[in-house]
Amino acid sequence: MDNYIVSARKYRPATFDTVVGQRALTTTLKNAITNNKLAHAYLFCGPRGVGKTTCARIFAKTINCLSPKPDGEACNECESCKAFNEQRSYNIHELDAASNNSVEDIRSLIEQVRIPPQIGKYKVYIIDEVHMLSTAAFNAFLKTLEEPPHHAIFILATTEKHKILPTILSRCQIYDFNRISVTDTVEHLQSVAQKEGIDVEPEALTVIAQKADGGMRDALSIFDQVTSFSNGHITYKSVIENLNVLDYEYYFKLTDYILENKVSECMLLFNEVLKKGFDGNHFITGLSSHFRDLLVSRDEQTLQLLEVGASIRERYKAQAQKCEQKFLYKAMKLCNDCDLNYRQSKNKRLLVELTLIQLAQITSEEDDAGNGRGPKQVIKPIFNQQTAPAATQQQPVAQQQPAHVQNVQQPVQQNTSEPQPQYGNTHTQQQEHKLPDGLKVAQEKKIPVVKGGILGPSIKRRPQHQEETVAQKPEAQIQQVEKEWEDYVVYDKDLNYYWREFATRLPKEEAANAGRMMNMSPKLLDDQTTFEVAVDNEMVQKYMQQLAPQIENHLREQLHNRKIRMTVRVSAADENIRAYSHVERFQMMSKKNPNLLKLKEEFGLELS
Repeated sequence: MDNYIVSARKYRPATFDTVVGQRALTTTLKNAITNNKLAHAYLFCGPRGVGKTTCARIFAKTINCLSPKPDGEACNECESCKAFNEQRSYNIHELDAASNNSVEDIRSLIEQVRIPPQIGKYKVYIIDEVHMLSTAAFNAFLKTLEEPPHHAIFILATTEKHKILPTILSRCQIYDFNRISVTDTVEHLQSVAQKEGIDVEPEALTVIAQKADGGMRDALSIFDQVTSFSNGHITYKSVIENLNVLDYEYYFKLTDYILENKVSECMLLFNEVLKKGFDGNHFITGLSSHFRDLLVSRDEQTLQLLEVGASIRERYKAQAQKCEQKFLYKAMKLCNDCDLNYRQSKNKRLLVELTLIQLAQITSEEDDAGNGRGPKQVIKPIFNQQTAPAATQQQPVAQQQPAHVQNVQQPVQQNTSEPQPQYGNTHTQQQEHKLPDGLKVAQEKKIPVVKGGILGPSIKRRPQHQEETVAQKPEAQIQQVEKEWEDYVVYDKDLNYYWREFATRLPKEEAANAGRMMNMSPKLLDDQTTFEVAVDNEMVQKYMQQLAPQIENHLREQLHNRKIRMTVRVSAADENIRAYSHVERFQMMSKKNPNLLKLKEEFGLELS
């Protein structure tokens, strides 16, 4: 029985032309070899499994080839190439810095560097995972890395470039390896499958390439795993079953439900996904990627960004025509917000279900989701309120209007000889002229809107609809309503609290005035509605008088008392209105009682 070799080792590239997805880097290395412009130190950095160590080996083999080809490749026929292919070459040394990261390991490497090669021109030292070297080892390696012997070339490989010292980076030519695209990975896997005689579906290879996330070694490892699972016949279903990948079919079906505003079907589909063992975060990220793929499928120019198989590509193009761009923008925003909040949410399933409900309401006719700027985080009421009873309740109110209100409206309707200025909606005014006086007043009244901030345990505060009605009633009725509204009693403690609250809300430009207000102490006068503020000088007095209307409005709203008034005066010469600090208070108390100083010194106390 022959020894089995995994595909990642069996199909490892042996020439620059067979390296997948790194065309720019391999061309640069080949030109450097052809023009005999070799550096003494190279740094290959990039993600795992993209060909860093492979390119380092090919580079070492090619520069020692005794008869290289005109295109810069090795001949694979000379003694040096045969020794390399049979893994018995003494010109190539590989060091794993993850396990040999001490100063002694670097010193032994430096001792070997002095020995010239027996066959070929160069001795190449490949140090893998070089970021694992200690700082002392890096420092011991600096001098040799900067001025090595003419026959020595160092190739450093790492996945974490940011961990390498800048003094090392400055001594190397840096080559950044990119992630391998899905298209290149699928083509390489297709060639491997043909060589192995394995029947595969293109959609299955696409899923494998996406799962590999740009690493060819990972893609070949997954390929071997799926081959063993499917017994040489790789299908799309076998791949998603073996790799625990959510099928495209769920997302296509869910998108159709969302476009048709079917909330129940969306939640049932999500429940089916959860029963199969998939995580909610995995589901919502896949849905956001699905909406992104639909967006790029709408335009032929961006269709190249869609990395799926040919048959699934057609389904994306067909469903993308059903979706408007505004819908896709809002859907992607909602899914992204759900993904960001998923980790912090305590009820994760409810978070995803709320997102699905909001998605299913985007395309409804009544939805005005911010004119494309961003979806409103609102779930629509299921039961619509009937407006007919509300209109019926408004009619008695119109009949109770005072007589002088109707008399005022009569001359306006009778004077039709002169043109009247038009304000607002002309169509609405024309309808008003045709209606009786009482009914006109009833239609002008707005339906009261109850806000969340008004709901509370207090029974003394006037309801919102009563405030709106007062604005439309005559002055006599307003006075009568105000008499029925009882004002709260104001206390010094509450007055000082909301005074300081107003000071904290001043803009940053008035930080000095805010600090001055924090040191003031407003005092209630005998009538319990007027308070007095004492200031240092007339300049501050003028400023506070200008600010008085805003302060009064704030305090009236917070203290629920409309009679609050503010007066400002300049303090007398012998009057101290400044607030004392902790240190000043202690000094004043210690003058009255000197024993406090002895107590402080005996216990070693300090004032904070």
